[in-house]
Amino acid sequence: MNATYTRYELLRLIRNRQSFVFSLVIPLVVFYAIAGSGGANKTVVDGITFGRFYFAGMLALGTIASVFAGGARIAVERQVGWNRQLRLTPLPAGTYIRTKVLTSYFLAILVMLLLTLAALSLGVHLPFAQWAKTVGLVVVALIPFAALGIALGHLISADALGPVIGIGVSFFAILGGAYFPIGGDHGFMHDFVRAIPSFWLVQAGKNGIGGQSWTALAWLVVAAWAVAAGAFAAWAYRRDTRKV
Repeated sequence: MNATYTRYELLRLIRNRQSFVFSLVIPLVVFYAIAGSGGANKTVVDGITFGRFYFAGMLALGTIASVFAGGARIAVERQVGWNRQLRLTPLPAGTYIRTKVLTSYFLAILVMLLLTLAALSLGVHLPFAQWAKTVGLVVVALIPFAALGIALGHLISADALGPVIGIGVSFFAILGGAYFPIGGDHGFMHDFVRAIPSFWLVQAGKNGIGGQSWTALAWLVVAAWAVAAGAFAAWAYRRDTRKV
């Protein structure tokens, strides 16, 4: 039953064409609009080309939106009573959560692949070893966002979740430096943005080309957020379950 449910969820994701295509197209449009108009190989800062800089930024923006979208799907299921029906079946709660994370990551990986092709089409240089490491770091940095998406899906109604996701994605993208460098070399903002996982998500996209490397601080910040967001998601799920 577990494999059947996972396959069913992936098919539902793909067949929801409007949401599926929208999630994939928006990061591409923004990337081409910014990186394409500015000249992909112009230097921006610290030797990072314009195209690579916005490849990293849109990678963060697109993947955060993808995993947050998993929360929107949960909210819709709650609204129509699908969650209630699932709880009457032998489906384990752990399988339900893992499947939601898997489908969110599936969409995020598609976003990464499409953005990679877009970057290559603009002449952005992406050596395979650096790209593979970037993908691995992005997958890790997305863990707290996937958990937050699940929590929001179990706490907020489907009608209200759209604006919440929009604000949340914008907040994390801007403070992560997806659109422009932020924080400076020292001071409060320098320290503050480095305590947010989206900063390290953006840095993952700059891997090997001048971005701040993933030091022990990066792993500590992402791990702390992952634990806190995971606990929040578990609490939200149990709270929603008790309502049934």
